Amino acid sequence: KFAARLLLLLMNEMRASGRRQVVFLCIGTDRSTGDSLGPLIGYKLKEKGMRNARVLGTLEEPVHAMNLEPCMEQLRKKCPDALVVAVDASVGSADHVGYVTLGRGPLKPGLGVSKDLDAVGDLFITGIVGPVRNGDPLMLQSVRLSVVMRLADCISRSICLGMRIIGRRVENFSSQAA
Repeated sequence: KFAARLLLLLMNEMRASGRRQVVFLCIGTDRSTGDSLGPLIGYKLKEKGMRNARVLGTLEEPVHAMNLEPCMEQLRKKCPDALVVAVDASVGSADHVGYVTLGRGPLKPGLGVSKDLDAVGDLFITGIVGPVRNGDPLMLQSVRLSVVMRLADCISRSICLGMRIIGRRVENFSSQAA
C-alpha cells in the first residue's frame, strides 16, 4: 500500500511541477539508534543503485542538524529543479510506533527533540520510531533497533519499487513520443 501511495504522490507532483529529477534527502545520524532511520534508508537506496534518483544522507555521509543547511545550499545549486523527498525519523503516540507517514509539503527535522531547523523537501516520508516524551533527546537513544530496521526495510523497498515503475513509465513515454 505504501509503495502505491508513494508512486501516486510522486507522479502527481512530477506532473504538476514539470520536474523530472528526484532527490531523496535522508536525514539523521548513525550515532543515535532512533535517529538512524534516514541514513539507514539512504544506505539501502545506494546499495540498490537507483538510476533515476539521487540519494543524499547515508551511513557513510549522513545529513544531520550540523550539516543540513550547507547540504541544502549544495542541493539547490546542483539540482535546482529537483523534486526533494525528505525522509526522517519521527516521534508520535505510543500506539503509532512503527507507522510510516507520507505527505506533500516540507518536513521540519528535529521537531520531536526540540531542535529548530529549517523545513526541507517538497514531499516527506517519516517513520515513527518512538513515543513523544516532551522533546527528550535521550528518548531516541533507547529506541529499539528492530523497529528502525523494519521501517528502513519497508520504506526503502517501497521507494525502489516506486522509482522502478516511474522509470518504466518515463521510458515508455519517451519511446512513444519518438
